[in-house]
Amino acid sequence: MSLRIVVCVKYVPDATGDRHFADDLTVDRDDVDGLLSELDEYAVEQALQIAEEADDAEITVLTVGPEDAKDALRKALSMGADKAVHVEDDDIHGSDVMATSLVLAKAIEKTGYDLVICGMASTDGTMGVLPAILAERLGVPQVTLLSEVSVEDGTVKGRRDGDTASERLEASLPAVVSVTDQSGEARYPSFKGIMAAKKKPVESLDLEDLEIEADEVGLEGSWTRVDSAAERPARTAGTIVKDEGEGGKQLAEFLASQKFI
Repeated sequence: MSLRIVVCVKYVPDATGDRHFADDLTVDRDDVDGLLSELDEYAVEQALQIAEEADDAEITVLTVGPEDAKDALRKALSMGADKAVHVEDDDIHGSDVMATSLVLAKAIEKTGYDLVICGMASTDGTMGVLPAILAERLGVPQVTLLSEVSVEDGTVKGRRDGDTASERLEASLPAVVSVTDQSGEARYPSFKGIMAAKKKPVESLDLEDLEIEADEVGLEGSWTRVDSAAERPARTAGTIVKDEGEGGKQLAEFLASQKFI
């Protein structure tokens, strides 16, 4: 029986761009380029490595987002994933992690899965809690923040590295795992992969397909929302210390005045 792997990926604003909030205090995605979250590329890479070791495996990449989010799916498909699922619905706009996890869980159940792989966090929200919430919604074990992962005989195994020690973890499939940026560098799509991705299937779903009511997601269905926001103040000129024999003393006085020492 084929090992069904679902990789959750996110289309995020380019971190190097000028990001700001829209009028409704959600992230303004119109004025900045978007791309596949870099941390999700590690999840795609680990899915590909697991599939290469399996006798038979199929990788589905899944995203929730606007029309442009298909760009993230195409990147994952060009890396080597087999097919994609795109959940797009205007009522999803403004969903927080709780609402988004509901949409993802319903889509994963509809798609079918044995193993769900996520990045350690998204590069825009950087919360890092979605994999755990997703596992809870699906009612399956979670093995998160892995720097090494493999699947053998219906069990997913991995290593989680901490500040002072490493842990060996495992769980029976089906399960949800997340991988860190230490799990292995993601491959670059080849020209052949980019061309092949154009022919791979991308299924489109909306809330009705997933049997989710509009008031369960979006700004109204979210558990959290941004009430106010202000632009970061412009960077001011720093203090220049000219060393004419008293540089060390001046530096120490400055650090002390800022309560650094």
